[in-house]
Amino acid sequence: MTKQFTYDLAVAYRVYPKMSSSPPPIFADDKFKLVEFCLQSFKASLSGLRVKLWALLNDCPPEYEELFSRRWPAEDLVLMRYPGVPPGTTLHEQARILMEQTDAEIVYFVEDDYFHLPGRFERAIRFLKQYPDADFATTYDHPDVYTTDLHRHRREVREFEGIHWKSCLGSTHTFLAKREALLEIRELFLRLHRHFGAKTIPDLAMWMALTKIRIFNPFKFMQWSLPHPYWAFSMVLSWRYCWREILGSRRYTMWIPNPSLATHMSAGLEAPGIDWQEEFRRQSSATETG
Repeated sequence: MTKQFTYDLAVAYRVYPKMSSSPPPIFADDKFKLVEFCLQSFKASLSGLRVKLWALLNDCPPEYEELFSRRWPAEDLVLMRYPGVPPGTTLHEQARILMEQTDAEIVYFVEDDYFHLPGRFERAIRFLKQYPDADFATTYDHPDVYTTDLHRHRREVREFEGIHWKSCLGSTHTFLAKREALLEIRELFLRLHRHFGAKTIPDLAMWMALTKIRIFNPFKFMQWSLPHPYWAFSMVLSWRYCWREILGSRRYTMWIPNPSLATHMSAGLEAPGIDWQEEFRRQSSATETG
């Protein structure tokens, strides 16, 4: 019998009150306003979806807790407080929460500096549900997919509801997943968190092992060693910690949308093809009149 889920989406939302080292295109001097702006955009993107949200508040002052309590229905919100912990702790907690929850089939790992376009999120959920072989997806059309050798690999493209979804190597720590796929790679998550502890897990190494893209190419390792040591070192880390998955598990797929459904709020790294300043203005106007 197919399980009936209560919600369309389960979200683990990581929040940290200090600004990232990469300044955002707006609110560069006020992290609270940035978080508020991005949270409001995320809510506007959901367009009637039933969403349960865990807010993981990493050393946040009381106004952040109040922000989520104002913006989210109490019956759909769980506030998780983590005073004075390193980023690896809340990343581990994201995975634990989203694996253990039974409220939704589709889950979302998200950081506090992502801006979402209004009314678009459901398309990503429908895409994952439409294709049994789609395991993970990002809402952010990463600009480096078009500019770096790391991402110049053979890819599949599927057009679905006006969006071209492209298979890709991986994503940042903000991504959608099927809960079933997460449970299949639970041991990998636990192993990486055991080894890296307080640090965030090496996302590129993890995705290489799961999607099996680039990981079997020693020529690329030698080619990247000097100009792109992070890429080459990620291959080493992947084989060191994820060899079981590289050799013994199925190939998982990650998908990226064009046009983008969201953007990382890092100046100069916005998703291509969209006038983000205009979108920010519209969101500001909607917030003021809402």
